[in-house]
Amino acid sequence: MKILNFRVQLILVLLVLYQINTYVSAEKRNHQERRTYIIHVDESTMPASFSDHQTWYYSSLKAAADSAEILYSYKNIIHGFSTRLADEEAESLERQPGVLSVLPEVRYELHTTRTPEFLGLEKIDVHLLDSTSTTDVIVGVLDTGVWPESKSFDDTGLGSVPSRWKGECEVGTNFSSSNCNKKLIGARFFYRGYEATFGPIDESVETKSPRDDDGHGTHTATTAAGSAVSDASLFGYAAGTARGMSTQARVAAYKICWLGGCFGTDILAAMDKAIEDGVDILSMSIGGGSSDYPRDITAVGAFTAMTKGILVSCSAGNGGPGSGTLSNVAPWITTVGAGTLDRDFPVYVSLGNGKNFSGTSLYSGKQLPDAMIPLVYAANVSNTTSGNLCVAGSLIPSKVAGKIVLCDRGGISRVQKGLIVKDAGGVGMILANTDVFGEELVADAHLLPASAVGQKAGEAIKAYIISDPNPTATIAFAGTQLGVQPSPVVAAFSSRGPNPITPQILKPDLIAPGVNILAGWTGKAGPTGLQDDTRRVSFNIVSGTSMSCPHVSGLAALIKGSHPEWSPAAIKSALMTTAYTTYKNGATIQDVATGLPSSPFDFGAGHVNPVSALDPGLVYDAGIDDYLEFLCALNYSSDIIKRVSSTNFTCSSDKTYSVQDLNYPSFAVPLQTALGSGESGATTTVKYRRTLTNVGTPSTYTVSVSSQTTAVKATVEPESLDFSIINEKKSYTVTFTASSMPSGTVSFAHLIWSDGKHTVSSPIAFSWT
Repeated sequence: MKILNFRVQLILVLLVLYQINTYVSAEKRNHQERRTYIIHVDESTMPASFSDHQTWYYSSLKAAADSAEILYSYKNIIHGFSTRLADEEAESLERQPGVLSVLPEVRYELHTTRTPEFLGLEKIDVHLLDSTSTTDVIVGVLDTGVWPESKSFDDTGLGSVPSRWKGECEVGTNFSSSNCNKKLIGARFFYRGYEATFGPIDESVETKSPRDDDGHGTHTATTAAGSAVSDASLFGYAAGTARGMSTQARVAAYKICWLGGCFGTDILAAMDKAIEDGVDILSMSIGGGSSDYPRDITAVGAFTAMTKGILVSCSAGNGGPGSGTLSNVAPWITTVGAGTLDRDFPVYVSLGNGKNFSGTSLYSGKQLPDAMIPLVYAANVSNTTSGNLCVAGSLIPSKVAGKIVLCDRGGISRVQKGLIVKDAGGVGMILANTDVFGEELVADAHLLPASAVGQKAGEAIKAYIISDPNPTATIAFAGTQLGVQPSPVVAAFSSRGPNPITPQILKPDLIAPGVNILAGWTGKAGPTGLQDDTRRVSFNIVSGTSMSCPHVSGLAALIKGSHPEWSPAAIKSALMTTAYTTYKNGATIQDVATGLPSSPFDFGAGHVNPVSALDPGLVYDAGIDDYLEFLCALNYSSDIIKRVSSTNFTCSSDKTYSVQDLNYPSFAVPLQTALGSGESGATTTVKYRRTLTNVGTPSTYTVSVSSQTTAVKATVEPESLDFSIINEKKSYTVTFTASSMPSGTVSFAHLIWSDGKHTVSSPIAFSWT
């Protein structure tokens, strides 16, 4: 019996040991799982024993991870490479001499006509622009690729490709070198980071070439610099001539985004090539949240681009209307929010009780009959708790068939809700905003008769459904309406300030049209992007800060063509200081999310005004040294500064650096609430220094400050600046003396320099914490 008990105990011990070993082995395997890293090195520390950087990279990698392979080598945007590593391998590599940082891969997302007339571009005298300089400007678009057959890439009338261009038209699936021309002068694709995460691209689903399967890249590229195309529309909506912001500029497309997203290694490789190719503007309608500058590969890449004279324009993000939701906030990036046009696509929803509500839609199929149709609320005809959102499988067909269904917005895409209603037997859909979206209306090319309505209308329709035993409705479509007022208004989805990384830098920088924008589209996908959408269009109407970003990219190209000697900071300053913040009646631009006046945390310097931006009078210029001193003010060490700037720079111990002294065209003034009382008599005094450069005729400018609050006194010294020659620089100081206010209080002001002809305007944002 004792022997038997011993054997049983031995077996139990062995089983326990086996389970522990299995657990440890599993943990070890998990620990060994590899992920993608970007390795940034100090090129100057390469040992003399290596003949080139590539050999050095390979040797360093093999010392840390014998089986790892290099995905990309970078030589322009940073010096370094990307690879797949286990955690301990990454730690080992980071300890090697000359390695500045080892950053984990970040997955980025896309921030998903009438615009030229709305912006007043037809008022610009083309004879005042140097046509040769304008056609020499090259806009690089990092996105989902390009559909080269789009008429917006017609190169009729364009001269030879600029001789400095070093790019190429890469050959891939369904894409040859002949797909490029004198308008679309380059196209590349970057996929190694994507494949390292998801495995080989499924070429039955995605095209392994610069060809655009999604439509987003073609839309942004043609918005920025598409050629003029007459008789453009989406199903007859927004009919007219579609043209980019800079029709004479050249386009270079860099495909970095795939079905699974946009990956940092691919983005960095594309920026690296774009610099080498010779672009003047980089347009990036992507975002991956906010990170400190050394860990933000877009910020790191944009810094190098700035040193090469390249303006980088990025979308602010679609995280609005919540505060502090911005991405791409580095001060050397132009951060663009979204506003509306004065164009709408009205729809009228009529209820059985005689009430009527306005909505919007781009539906173009068979219309509903004039007779009233039974109306139901999705939550009442569903078998799930989220039935109000019309998600897949949530609707009961027997209760939906032949009826119009009211769905709440959110959870899944707006057009997908309509398809779910249609598949359940519904004949129409009313898409109601919730409080998150307020009264913002975004038009979609629905697959069944459908209308989006604001939150107030949605609540009224729900109340009718509850109160009437047999509710009915119908939907009527009214085409395209121009001259809609007020316009612009800030889009509810547009991400807002304050700046989550550096509160002393006001972001976004400005807003541009980003709602219901007509531009070129891919022939691979329908206007909704749904797999079930078999329709094919040449132009599509899309919304997002993804759309506002290329507007500014194209306008920057226009200014670059007119003023080729201007720095990226000067071009951004021209766009910001000439932007407008009020309507013709003097009222402040509205926020559609609230229906109330918006603020610089919503629109930055204001809505872009390209006609004035071509002749701003004065600019706030900045160069490499200004931004390096900004990094010193953030208390960055020389090592961290090198991670951001790829520059050897040591902050002087004899100099006091101040974040607020960066020569920026706007002011953000964070203030402290006095301890013990939000209303005490304690005051805070801060000084901001700025330098203006004359880019116009000799003139004398005088300053004025208008403010919403009496809690802050602003004193400007001197009060006038006399400029006698071009490129002359004059400095001034603004002293803000602020009383304590309760924590969370915000207020705003404007500082304006004017010579009677030019108005050089800067927003000021005060915030107490």
